[in-house]
Order: sequence, then structure tokens, then C-alpha cells
Amino acid sequence: MDPSTDPRHLNSRLPRIKLEKLFLETSSKYKRSIMLFPAVLRASANSILRNQLSRPSPAARRLFNATSQAMAARRIDGNAIARSIRERLSAEITETQKTIPAFHPSLAIIQVGERPDSSQYVRMKQKAATEAGITCNIYKLPETITEPELLKEIGKLDNDPAVHGILVQLPVPKHINEQAVTEAVSLAKDVDGFSTVNIGELAKRGGQPTHVPCTPAGIMHLLRESGVDPSGKRAVVLGRSDIVGSPVSYLLKEADATVTVCHSRTQNIEEIVREADIVVAAIGKAEFVKGSWLKPGCTVIDVGTNFIPDSTKKSGSRLVGDVEFSAAAEVAGAITPVPGGVGPMTVAMLLQNVVNSAKTHQTASAKKAIRPLPLDLQDPVPNDITIARSQTPKLISEVAEELGIADTELEMYGRYKAKVDLSILKRLEHKKDGRYVVVTGITPTPLGEGKSTTVMGLVQALGAHLGKTAFATVRQPSQGPTFGIKGGAAGGGYSQVIPMDEFNLHLTGDIHAVTAANNLLAAAIDTRMFHENTQKDKALYSRLVPAKGGVRKFAPVMFRRLKKLGIDKTNPDDLTEEEITKFARLDIDPETITWQRVLDVNDRFLRKITVGQGSTEKGFTRQAGFDISVASECMAVLALANDLKDMRERLGQMVVASSRSGEPITADDIGIGGALTVLMKDAIKPNLMQTIEGTPVFVHAGPFANIAHGNSSVIADKIALKLAGTTPNAEEAPGYVVTEAGFGADMGMEKFFDIKVRRSGLTPDAVVLVATVRALKSHGGAPDVTPGRALPAEYSTENVEMVRKGCANLRKHIENAGKFGMPVVVAINQFHTDTQAELDAVREEALAAGAKAAVPTYHWAKGGAGAIDLAEAVMEACESPDKNFKFLYELDIPIEQKIETICKEIYNADGIELSDLAKKKIETYTKQGFANLPICMAKTQYSISHDPTLKGYPANYGKVPIRDIRASVGAGFLYPLAAEIQTIPGLPTAPAYLNIDINEDGEIEGMF
Repeated sequence: MDPSTDPRHLNSRLPRIKLEKLFLETSSKYKRSIMLFPAVLRASANSILRNQLSRPSPAARRLFNATSQAMAARRIDGNAIARSIRERLSAEITETQKTIPAFHPSLAIIQVGERPDSSQYVRMKQKAATEAGITCNIYKLPETITEPELLKEIGKLDNDPAVHGILVQLPVPKHINEQAVTEAVSLAKDVDGFSTVNIGELAKRGGQPTHVPCTPAGIMHLLRESGVDPSGKRAVVLGRSDIVGSPVSYLLKEADATVTVCHSRTQNIEEIVREADIVVAAIGKAEFVKGSWLKPGCTVIDVGTNFIPDSTKKSGSRLVGDVEFSAAAEVAGAITPVPGGVGPMTVAMLLQNVVNSAKTHQTASAKKAIRPLPLDLQDPVPNDITIARSQTPKLISEVAEELGIADTELEMYGRYKAKVDLSILKRLEHKKDGRYVVVTGITPTPLGEGKSTTVMGLVQALGAHLGKTAFATVRQPSQGPTFGIKGGAAGGGYSQVIPMDEFNLHLTGDIHAVTAANNLLAAAIDTRMFHENTQKDKALYSRLVPAKGGVRKFAPVMFRRLKKLGIDKTNPDDLTEEEITKFARLDIDPETITWQRVLDVNDRFLRKITVGQGSTEKGFTRQAGFDISVASECMAVLALANDLKDMRERLGQMVVASSRSGEPITADDIGIGGALTVLMKDAIKPNLMQTIEGTPVFVHAGPFANIAHGNSSVIADKIALKLAGTTPNAEEAPGYVVTEAGFGADMGMEKFFDIKVRRSGLTPDAVVLVATVRALKSHGGAPDVTPGRALPAEYSTENVEMVRKGCANLRKHIENAGKFGMPVVVAINQFHTDTQAELDAVREEALAAGAKAAVPTYHWAKGGAGAIDLAEAVMEACESPDKNFKFLYELDIPIEQKIETICKEIYNADGIELSDLAKKKIETYTKQGFANLPICMAKTQYSISHDPTLKGYPANYGKVPIRDIRASVGAGFLYPLAAEIQTIPGLPTAPAYLNIDINEDGEIEGMF
């Protein structure tokens, strides 16, 4: 490059030249910027070129101005064309925002140092971007920044989905390697198109660069606007730089021109130029090309920007191109002036590429076809882990790409699982939700109904066989049952989540995060009581708010307690003695502490413990206990939070005890709400996995289904519904999100509607009620099933009468779903012992009870292929015109009335019977302001009633006894106890861990 033409040197040569004018006329060969944008989808450069080479519009033709009568050539007005492009981009952005309000193309410019010329260039770029409706932010960094620090800053913006382009203003300081910076450009954000890979793609015949370089793209656009079709024409390009000459030669060749590239070693340039129909001059030599060299009527594109002495100018110089304009204009048919030709088009194409990047990023959410994984079905069906290992999963990054999840939204945890960042909800907020289906079951029996298996089979049918975007959203299983008696919760047979061992064990550590947060709070409660018991008010306050450097400051979390106490002071030294006492002394009543420590293991001997027996605790002991981790209120908060901010507020609002005066003590009173959120900040991100047929699964949260609501997270459902959703005004069919509610419909489904849906604001579309002939026989009078003993003959021989009797339980659950205005599809999870007569009986009873359909399924043995009929019935039910979702009760009615409504309407009870303790709790919670919370009933799962021995459809059994009522204020519900609920299970005589081991290849054996 000739230093005299490099704009980085212009300030020293021509200090009085107006930089704005120079900026607009300088090609990208000389401004040399770096543009970045998150790698999402690759734009097709060829289609852009075809558009550029099409015939010009009448409006475009008006952009050419006649020169003086002495000049024969049309003057190609780059300023006017560039202005029209900016106006068009602005209109495009405005129009797109009508359907996608979140569409805001954004450019970030990084400027290192304070060079005056660079500052002026940056301001001009910002001005042009603003005119086009593009958000442009400038990030100024010190000249002393190191290269790694600069690359880190680029990386931050590169990973920000709200930024669609990053421009590093060159030159950078000498201690920074420009090539290293250039090669740090991610392909999809390289809107200047100068990366090695991008140029390589441009050079290939039929290649697909992410973006066409700006100046070459501007040249092709000028040819289009001047009505010049390069096809079949001879084109000569003067200059072979990687920024202009070489790229424009590739574009001309792609447009079917015969191209000759000339450079400093080319012989007979004059003769070569004289044969050209199109001349592109980009060599940086003032007026190098003479008019006598040109073929009459040719088109001349002058890229050069050179200054020559001119005493008539104030600056002493004037700007000229590489072509002798006055002489060339008398010969050529069309010519670009300097200034006012290529320069403005370079900037316009830069802006066009930024908008293209924004559109590419936005369309990343468009659904792609899910590539199903084929199944090798075996008969007899092997055990679950053998089936799981027989399948090779897709890389989770591939699953994410199929769904339109951007790289920047995916956090990898190995090859087959990843977390999805919550920022995706902002990107997809314009989309309509997909269809929302909840899978529940009849009252559970020891035989199992197969809800999890049905969820997987249904989404495999929808996604792998019917071509729909279909998600399963399920809870993460606790390790307690995995090593205890129940086993995993990945589904089974050919309808399961894979890898199943990772699913059932640590996954991404969410339960461990919940455990850590829960136990930190438990430690904080006991520690606070200890310190309050061993210190006077003033000493306690001084330690809570210590002076640092002679200055006291409240920790930010402390202002929450100050506000609660009505103290509006911000200076710790301004509190009165009375206010100090109120603030520092929580005065927790040990008898009211409801917060337990937790562990994700079944351990009956931790149900009751004594803490504080060490000598250092000075005799302050109390009775406490452990729950299993998934019973922690922290887990319920995780499952019901709508976002990170909401989780922070809910964790801080958790009530752990009462003061001796009866005031509720929260986590924020202790000052720990922020710390709990920090421990769970990654846990709030849903985990992406896949079914054995390659369809997507979100695994997230695992609240206990007794004392909590027993459903997977609100956030996972929201993300899945957007990914499965449709763009407004687009002709596309919605996808499906299928979630599972724990236990029978009387518990999981009712809590799903009255707690989860109420909290999320989502609207469900259909209910799938899972039943088996064997389970219905159990409800119809068949002998009890005892683990470890042979199954009674009644379960494997035909007995239609017993099945019909057991269908009373099925009818009640269908009726209960109807109370919420939901259409019901019954999935009859078929076993090989079921007879056609028994299946027909179930179908008849279900339809008579009001179900939309009752469909036998074979997904355990056949995968999604065995649930196609079910999937089609669910799709039809989702479009049912008579669905009319409603809650069972309103929140503003008294606590007692809400409990009674559930017991009467769902459990078929005559009413409720409150103990004295329950009555006192109602009075307390009402006084404390918790009366408007929904109800989460804690009762047996083995009966519609409160009595586990009452199977089928219990009637006339009287009232449900409510012995106690507890509060999960942070999670947002009250849970009445209608039974003795064990919140940490025990291990059986022969636990599942006896069969679990690892082989020499590191594979888990015996888990399932």
C-alpha cells in the first residue's frame, strides 16, 4: 500500500482536510475495520450477488446525473445510491419490528486509544448507522491495553446476542498484532468479509462467504444500479489487494465476466485496459489510468483515494482517484467520481451487512427439521440400559442447531448435555407459544403406569415420525430413589432419555447447587441464633456492620431488612439504640424453625437429629433433621421462578422461622438471599438432552411431589414453548411441549394447573391421562402387589369386569381434568398380557367419561412408532374449540375455603376437618399476609382420598383431616398436611445400589 494514500497518515499530511468528507469517500481498502457477530447461520453470498446484478429499478436510474456537455459519461452518484440504501435499511428495520419488536440491529465499535482521525472516523460511522436505524455503541479502550485484554473485550461482545456487529477501529497500537485481531473474527460476525475463511469461500466457485466484503459488494451494487450486467463482458481489475482487488475479481468471475487482474508487474497494462468493458481501478496511484486507455462506452469504477497538490484549495491539496477523471469521462459510458462514488457505497454495504447479521441471528430461531435417530428394535425388549447404550446420541450441539439455539446461548456440559442461557427468551419473545400438553396418570400403583415413558414416546412420535417440533420437559430425578428402590426416571424401553446414566446421576449438578444453598441457609440460621445468644446488641451490631477504614456501610442486602422494619436511614451510625436492636436481633424462636438440612440420599437415620453438641457451641443445642434435597424449598423456588431476578426475590422471601413476637423471619432478614442466588445462578438454566430417537428434552428442577408441586420448571417450559412456537404472520404449524406432572392427576395435575400455570401465566392446551390395564385391575379389586413376589394371576389373565370396575378411578381423573376446562386424551400404555376386550373396555369407559380419545400405545416396545395414534389424537385435542382453561379456585378466598374446594372437588370428600394446630396456622398466616397464596396439598399419592387403602373411586368416606399447614412463602404456596409425609425416604432391605457397579471400560452396570 502507498503510505500517501493510507488514511491513517492523512492527519499528519493534511491537517486541515475535513475528515467527514474523507471518511465518506474512503473505501474499505483503506479504512480496514474488523467486524464480528455471533456464529449462527451462514448467509448466502451468491443470492446477494444475484440481487445486485439484477436490472435496476426506475428509481435507481434517476440516481445518475449527467455531467457537463463536454463529458459523454454518465456520472454514477454513489452518494445518492448510498443514501437510498440507508433509507431502505431504515424502512426494513421498521417493518420487521412490526412483527418482531425485539429486532434491533446493533453495531459495537471498539476504539483503542484517542487518535483524532480514528475518533472522527468512529463518529462518522456512528452517524451513518444511526441514519439507517442501526444502534451503534462506541467502546473506548486505553492505548495501553494488552493484546489478550483486547481479544477478551472482543470476545465479550462476540458472545452478546444483542450485538450484531463489532468493529475494531484500525490502526491499533503497535504492540498489538493486527493479524491476530483479524483472525479472532468469528465468521458470522465478519461483516467486512475479510477473514481468511471468508475470503477463501469467496474465491471458490459457488462458495458461500458469510458476508460479501463491503467495497467489492459496493462495486457490484454500483454496476447493478448503472444497468451493467457483467455476464459475458471483459473486466479488468487494477490491483490485487486482499481487501478490494482480489475479492472484486472473484465476484466478477462469479457473475460470469472474463476477468483480468493487473498489478505492478503486469506488462502492457494500457493495451489490456483498452479491451475492457468494465474497469475497476484500485491501486492507490493518482490519475494512473488515462482516458486514452479506455474502450469507448466502457464502465469505470474508480476505487482510489489520493491527494495531489492544489494551490487553489484551502488545504493545499485535492482528492482524486486512480483514473484521470476529466479525460476518462469523455470516453467512458459511465464512471464513478472521486469523491462521491465508491466511498459512500463501502459504508452503505457495511450497514447492509450489519442488518443481514441481525436478520441471520433472528432467523436462527426458525425451526429446522429434527434429524431422527433410527431404532434397532429387538424382541424381546432388552433392559433399559442395554437399549440406551445401543443408540449413538447426536452431539448436543447438533440438537441445539436443529432447534435454532445459537452457539452463544448454549453452555456445554460434555458431549451430550448442555445448559441453555435464559437470554434466549428475549430473542424469541416475539414468537407465539407452541402447544402445551401435560401428561398425568391415574392413581399410582406399585405396578407403575408409565407416565415418563409415555412422555418420551409421545414426543418421539410427534418429532421423529410426524415431523413436528416436539419437546419433553421433565424433572431431574433425585439420586435417592436411583440408589434406593424406584430406580431412574428416564422413561423405559425404546422411549427414554439418553444418556440415561447421566440423566439419572449428577447431570449438570443442579441438585448439588440446591443442596449447597439449602444447607448454607441452615447453617446461617443456627449461627445467627448462637451469636445473638452470646452478644449484647451493640457488639452484635458492630460485628454485623463493621467499620472499614473508619467508615460503616450497610451491605446491600441489609437494606431489605431496614425497609421491612420501616427504617429509611442509610448511614449505620444514624440508627437509634431501639433501631439497632430491631435491626440486629432477629430473636428467632427455635421451636418455630421449619428449615431442615438436606441431602440427596435416602437416609432414614437423619430424619431427627440434635445439632450443637460440640463444646464450642456452648450448650446451644436443638432438635433438627434432614430432608431429601428435592424436598427443599430452594428446589421449589427453582422450579417456579420465571427468571433470575424472580428467583432472587423468592429465595430472599423464604420464611424459615418466626421471631418470639410472631414475626416471620426470612432469608433476607438473615442477609443470605443474594448468596443463595449465587449458588444457584447456573442451576436456573435448563438442561438440554435428547430422547433415544434424537428429539429434544429439557430436564430441569425436581421438586418433591408431596410437599411441593411435583413439576419441572416454568423456565424450561417457557423456552421450549418459544422454540416450538411460530412467528407472527408466518405460515407455519406450531410445535408441541409435553411436560409431566408427578403422581396421579389428583395431585400432580391439580398442582400443575393451580400452582405452576398460575405462576407462569402459560395456557395449557390438553391433558394426556396415562392408564394401564394392570393398574386399573388393581383399582378394580385385584390382589395387592408385593415387591419381590410373583405377580398374582389376575394381572395376566383376562378379566373385563375387573377392568371396568377399576375404570371408576379413570373416570374421576377425567372428570377432574374437565373442572379445569381441559380436553383429555387417555393413553392406554399396553402390555403384552392385555387382551383386546380389556383394551376396548378401557376405551369405552374413557369416552363415556368425556375423554376426547382413548388410544392404546406401544411406545415401550416400538418407540415413537408405537405412539403415532396417540400423537395424532393429542394434536387434534389441542385444536379442540371447546377448551376453556380455568382455575379450580380464586386466590382471594380464605385459606380454609381453598383447601375445602380441593378436597371436595378433586378428592370427592365431604369437607375438611382442621386440627387446632391447623386452625392456629391459618390465623397466623392470614395475619402475616400469606392468605392469598395457592394451596399445595400434601397427602398420600396412593388414593384419590387421604387414605392410601381406599382405591378406585372413594366415595362417602367423610372429611379429609388437616393436621397441620406449613408455608413455602418463597416458592409461593401453603401446604396443608393430610397425611404423615416422610421428607427423606429410607433404604429398603435390598437397595438398588447392590446391583450397581462399573466395568473395566468405565461403563455403569446394573443401574436399570
